[in-house]
Amino acid sequence: MKLDAFFNPKSIAVIGASREPHKVGHRVFRNLIESGFKGNLYPINPNANKLLGLKCYKSVLDVPSEIDLAVIVVPARIVPSVVEECGLKGVRGIIIISAGFSEVGREGARLEREVINICRKYGMRMQGPNCLGLISVQSHVNASFAPTMPMPGNIAFISQSGALGSTILNWAIRNEIGFTKFISLGNEADLNATDFLEALEDDEETKVIGLYMEGVKEGKRFIEVARRVVRKKPIIAIKAGTTDAGIRAVSSHTGSLAGSDTAFSAAFRKAGIIRVNTLEELFNLVLAFGSQPVPKGNKVLIVTNGGGPGILAADACEKMGLELPLLEHEIREELRKLMPPHASLNNPLDVLGDADENRYRLAVEAGLKSNNVDGIIVILTPQAVTPCEKVAEVLVELGKTSEKPLIASFMGFEETSNIIKILKRGQVPNYAFPEAAAFVLKSMYDYNLILSLPAEEHVPKVKIDEAEIKGIIEKARSKGRSNLTIDESIKVAKAAGIPVPKATIARSKKEAGELAEEIGYPIVMKIVSPDILHKTDIGGVILGVKSREEAEESYDILLRRAHLLMPHAKVMGVLLQKMVPAGREVIVGAIRDRQFGPLIMFGLGGIYVDFLRDVSYRLCPLTRAEAAKMIEETKAYVLLRGVRGEPPSDIDAVIDVMLRIAQIMVSFEEIVEMEINPLFVYKSGEGCLGVDIRITITSKYNR
Repeated sequence: MKLDAFFNPKSIAVIGASREPHKVGHRVFRNLIESGFKGNLYPINPNANKLLGLKCYKSVLDVPSEIDLAVIVVPARIVPSVVEECGLKGVRGIIIISAGFSEVGREGARLEREVINICRKYGMRMQGPNCLGLISVQSHVNASFAPTMPMPGNIAFISQSGALGSTILNWAIRNEIGFTKFISLGNEADLNATDFLEALEDDEETKVIGLYMEGVKEGKRFIEVARRVVRKKPIIAIKAGTTDAGIRAVSSHTGSLAGSDTAFSAAFRKAGIIRVNTLEELFNLVLAFGSQPVPKGNKVLIVTNGGGPGILAADACEKMGLELPLLEHEIREELRKLMPPHASLNNPLDVLGDADENRYRLAVEAGLKSNNVDGIIVILTPQAVTPCEKVAEVLVELGKTSEKPLIASFMGFEETSNIIKILKRGQVPNYAFPEAAAFVLKSMYDYNLILSLPAEEHVPKVKIDEAEIKGIIEKARSKGRSNLTIDESIKVAKAAGIPVPKATIARSKKEAGELAEEIGYPIVMKIVSPDILHKTDIGGVILGVKSREEAEESYDILLRRAHLLMPHAKVMGVLLQKMVPAGREVIVGAIRDRQFGPLIMFGLGGIYVDFLRDVSYRLCPLTRAEAAKMIEETKAYVLLRGVRGEPPSDIDAVIDVMLRIAQIMVSFEEIVEMEINPLFVYKSGEGCLGVDIRITITSKYNR
């Protein structure tokens, strides 16, 4: 998507340009003048003749020339009429800075819809409303009311918060960090985060994209676009609203464990977006990605003039999965001849507290030459004899030609010191503490792994009996039910090729005895009701039934318990199920997220799943590799591999079940949640069995 009217306009009108310096309309117009915009500027103000030396017009319709971009800063109530005039004028893009729309209530939402309809009528694109504006540094466009204009650079930033955007701009100026674009999204009534990501995809000036998100529109398209963009440049995102507060009540473990933030984590992972948890981490990463090459591996050399900071860096690297290899023997022998005898040539490589710039140069050059090193962390603690500025200059010099990331941690210096300024101006990212430097290299290595993945996912097409499943769902929906019964859920699983024990429903005491004889003992008996999802909570499950008499007696017991504890529940009978040998208990489930679609879940199963919360999630469609990785991320994987001489479990069979559930969720949007808990997993080659299955659907009356 091209958004040249926003990023590279030839002419801009500011509608609501004010003569009063304290007003937003004045600030926006002054920013455009002071940013050095080279095109035509038109202040629109019916009550003024001139503004800051330029002729004012009463309306955009009075401007004699074409207008690419209009920035609107007038009260919300008159915005629709102003937008109508922009449409008549042929304006290509508008930025509505004015507030008072959907963020304030029903009337504001009505105004917003009216504005959207006008934009669509004339084919205009709109940013906002209720936003800070837009900055395109290379085009000298500061169409915002931000207090300052950032210097040119290679970082673009998209923010759903104007206030946070101002903070980020101030940070960039204070730290002499250059930007290409800054976009404040506001209400995203038309253009949204995905649109701007797509516009930045082929922007040659932008090397890295920072993203602050509170929510997302067009979730699936967001993932598709981001997957393309990250192949060309990294996206670093921070997501606000990560707690479970406000999550809707759900009936299954799958839903209750998902939380309000899980879908976003899965979406970022699917798209290849690097997620951070704090603004500091976001700043650290955009700084490094904007100035350093991506490491080809995870092997790090630490160069330090202090033992303690070196150890902290080594600990941080190891915890993050980075390797600390030794330099090749020949390189270490060369260094040994040039370094003091007490210098440690291991990793961390300690150049000692009295190291000068030449000693640092030797150590860093050794790391750059080594095939065992993919990235270097250079730590400097200020000693009385340390020529700090000269060391900084050496790093800048070496960094200009380095094909490996060179990360500094000059500790104990003020950000305003000349030493730190040398590093900043020389494009060597510096972090106050070595743990942050290690985090940066780990994140850059993660991005390398993202780039190494195939661009197109191979999603296996799993064969399922869609006609059978559709019939089961439609029958339940026709009766207004939103939960399938246990026997219906088992039939869905069987139709999808998921192995389940032999089972059938008894609707009378006598029938329970007869069916028990047919199935063979021992058996499990479970109450069947679409209104009773957690059967064990009311004693709705009886295990180890060994005779006809027990089966008939258990039938009566189960019905009495259901009527006593859930008198309003509709009981449809009792399920008799062949009791199977216990295996490793895992849970496989799925829940449909409104923004991103179905999420698949895997974890340690049984009654403790809610407490242990040992689960992982991925978005559909699911690949075999993703399913395997999900299992490996959990503690359940340790048990499935086999511990203390136990044989490994049939992980391939579990993956097959996960892929089949994913296929069900993709094929049937009516299914809201599905869960198998427990799924008994047996020894390798012996498969698995879904013992208890729950499926929630959208009823006919609640789509």
